[in-house]
Amino acid sequence: MTRTRVGRRNGLAALQAAVSLVALGAVIWWATRQEAPSFPRTGEAAAALLAALGIYTAATLARGERWYRILEHGGFAAGRADAYRLTVVGYMGNNVLPARSGDLLRAFLLAPITGRRKRELLGTVVAERLLDAGALVVVFAAIVLGLLNEAEIPGGQTVLLGAGGLALLAALGLAAAVAIRRANALERVRAALRPFAAPSRALASAHGAGLLVLSLAIWALESGVYVAVGHAAGIDLSPVEALYVVALTNLFALVPAAPGYVGTFDAAVLFAVGSLGERGSDALAYLVLLRFVLFVPITLVGLAFLVTRYGGWSRFRAARLETPG
Repeated sequence: MTRTRVGRRNGLAALQAAVSLVALGAVIWWATRQEAPSFPRTGEAAAALLAALGIYTAATLARGERWYRILEHGGFAAGRADAYRLTVVGYMGNNVLPARSGDLLRAFLLAPITGRRKRELLGTVVAERLLDAGALVVVFAAIVLGLLNEAEIPGGQTVLLGAGGLALLAALGLAAAVAIRRANALERVRAALRPFAAPSRALASAHGAGLLVLSLAIWALESGVYVAVGHAAGIDLSPVEALYVVALTNLFALVPAAPGYVGTFDAAVLFAVGSLGERGSDALAYLVLLRFVLFVPITLVGLAFLVTRYGGWSRFRAARLETPG
């Protein structure tokens, strides 16, 4: 690895750490000015948390099925069991490694199994991210256009700002494409990106439409997790309000941050439930319980899969070197 690449990686890590520290500092500053959270100990609250874990398990299985269908449609010789397990391993990696490296982790570990290039497998992950983005755009559009106005969803300006930010990114991407064309380098870039693009191009079909519907179902399940955790914490969220919180927290997830979205996720949850009128110790208890449900079990299970099925971290490092890019 060249010094330039090392410098870029260190610079990105420093940026992520700085963003997380600022966000986490703001969350801690706010939390110290609230009453200490009281966590529910009733059987009803425990049942709600178990329901949240069950719903999140179903959402994770649906994500594994979605990746398997992308792999299968692309002709990758991957079994459904590996797709499911490596989906969990990928989420574990995103929770403990910087720069969403869990996506690289699962692609690199699957490459020796399928005998395909890492770049091709990363293209299937890119297709997943496009499906998630498409589903969130549908949610944002529904909120902005007022199609969900039976519930009083605040934060319309925040959603519009987020949409404006995405539009700005698209404009920058277009400007970069024009600059590349003028530099007569477009064909070289196309050749490098072609393995990434094939699974994404396949989404422009009935196959892709079906996967988009599945993606919407996944996000609906995720909103169910937020509803169930809210019930355990004594916060009543309607399904539409939970979907609003889910969409807003995932908008914040676009911001570079440390592993596990430390600081940014916490700030997003507190902001979202605060805009719905839930503040103080209840909001803090909700955040802690939500973090537990969304991050702890899947990290432990993913680590167990990595160690018992895929040779641990050493196997990942070996896969980075032995499999063609």
